[in-house]
Amino acid sequence: MTKIIFEFEKLSIEGELNDSPTSKALINSLPIEGISQIWGDEIYFSTSISKENDEWAKETVDLGDIAFWPPGNAICLFFGPTPMSKGDEIRPASATNVMGKIIGDLEELKTINSGDNVKVVLG
Repeated sequence: MTKIIFEFEKLSIEGELNDSPTSKALINSLPIEGISQIWGDEIYFSTSISKENDEWAKETVDLGDIAFWPPGNAICLFFGPTPMSKGDEIRPASATNVMGKIIGDLEELKTINSGDNVKVVLG
C-alpha cells in the first residue's frame, strides 16, 4: 500500500492506497491540487486524471473510503452519508473506483468547507 497525504488549508490527513489501476494513475499524477466541494459527508475535487470505472468500482462505499468518480474526474473522501444515501449506507452519486482508506480522525474532515484548497502528495 502507498501512503498519501491530503493537505487542506486547516489540516492534513493521511490515506493508504490499494493497488488498483486508478490508484496507480493517481500516484503517477502526484502532486495534484484541487478545490474542495462538499456533498453531504463527502469531500470531492476535480483532477486532470481521466479513468473509467474499473473492477474496483462500487455503487456504495465504506466509511473512510478514498475513491475516484469518473464522471467528474474527481477524487472523493467519504466520511459519512451523502444526499443519495439510504439508511446506514454511503452512496456516491454513481459508481466510484475505490482506491483506498483514510487514516485518521474522520471527524476532522467535517471542518473542511467548499472552496478550500487541497493538495495531494506522497506520504
